[in-house]
Amino acid sequence: MNGDPSTPYSRDLGDELRQVRERYTTFRARRIARMLGWDPGKVSNIEHGKVRASEIDIVQYLGRCGRPQTFIEDFLNRYRSAFDHYFVQVPDNLRTMSMAESTADKITTYNMTTIHGLVQSEQYASALFEARGLHTPEVIERNVRFRMERQAILRRPNRPHCTFYIHEYALRLKIGSGEIMEDQLMRLLFHTHVIRIVPEASGAAGALSAEYMLWEYEKRSSVAYTESDLAQVFVQDLAGVKRCKSIFASLDALALNEEQSRSMVADLASRSREDLSGRKLHLA
Repeated sequence: MNGDPSTPYSRDLGDELRQVRERYTTFRARRIARMLGWDPGKVSNIEHGKVRASEIDIVQYLGRCGRPQTFIEDFLNRYRSAFDHYFVQVPDNLRTMSMAESTADKITTYNMTTIHGLVQSEQYASALFEARGLHTPEVIERNVRFRMERQAILRRPNRPHCTFYIHEYALRLKIGSGEIMEDQLMRLLFHTHVIRIVPEASGAAGALSAEYMLWEYEKRSSVAYTESDLAQVFVQDLAGVKRCKSIFASLDALALNEEQSRSMVADLASRSREDLSGRKLHLA
């Protein structure tokens, strides 16, 4: 960790300022800095969420970008919590989470009931959203598309090091058809990431009540994250991050090693394939 005080939300809102400048003006960062009487580094730091701008700074910046008073007031209301070390957001706002995830050097996750979104197949993701029944078809299509776009970080040359702790129950819980589950299980086997299965035999110790994610950065503070259908929670508080790391340390002791984990996934995929073949023969 270094001295960078930014948070996922400050970086999100800083980038929103940059987008406003580029969309509504022809100003480059240096030009708007001169117009405001600022050092160019100040614009860069604010647009990257590295420093907290004063409310006067925000008003002047957005005013130069021609934004109306209502827009400025709405942005200020959001910006006041930009540097909070505990931040709660509605689950439909996906931008902050995506930005935090896409810039991480290391990602560690735990899921009890479903496969993590970064390694979901498109069919599995669609079936999962449909089964929950919380969204319209249009919103489901948008969310699935966004989930697939997120996975581009795993194909980058400088991709983050990812470890996915997945409870055995998530592998056995049928989402969609048998074909969808077989495809999803096979998908887990052919990616450059680490899979660690938490076996059902681990009992209550391995059956955690929430999903967890830890984003670690080379030049920024680590961020812990959890979500539900009600809210997304971002934690940059040192005690909260330490607690999250201790959870993953416990899971490391409980989970199967990578070879054992992949063997279990392959075995379940094979059984799924045999079940499908048996049903087809029976129908014939």
